[in-house]
Amino acid sequence: MPAKSPRLNVVLDKEIFEVLDEISRKKGISRSLLARDLIKEALELYEDIYWDKAAGKRDESFALESSLSHDEVWD
Repeated sequence: MPAKSPRLNVVLDKEIFEVLDEISRKKGISRSLLARDLIKEALELYEDIYWDKAAGKRDESFALESSLSHDEVWD
């Protein structure tokens, strides 16, 4: 028997539920599938924000004179 997907129960404000319901009807998918897709998008956005901050910190401390060339790194 295949493993069941993990489940999450979420309580939504009425307005959010109504918007979710309307979008899911327009797309022809269930509310749960739409909610799953929106959560995935939100997590990707948070990941992008995290890596942007990490890159910014690296940028601040980067010194060209002490950096290695492509050949030095891959030799």
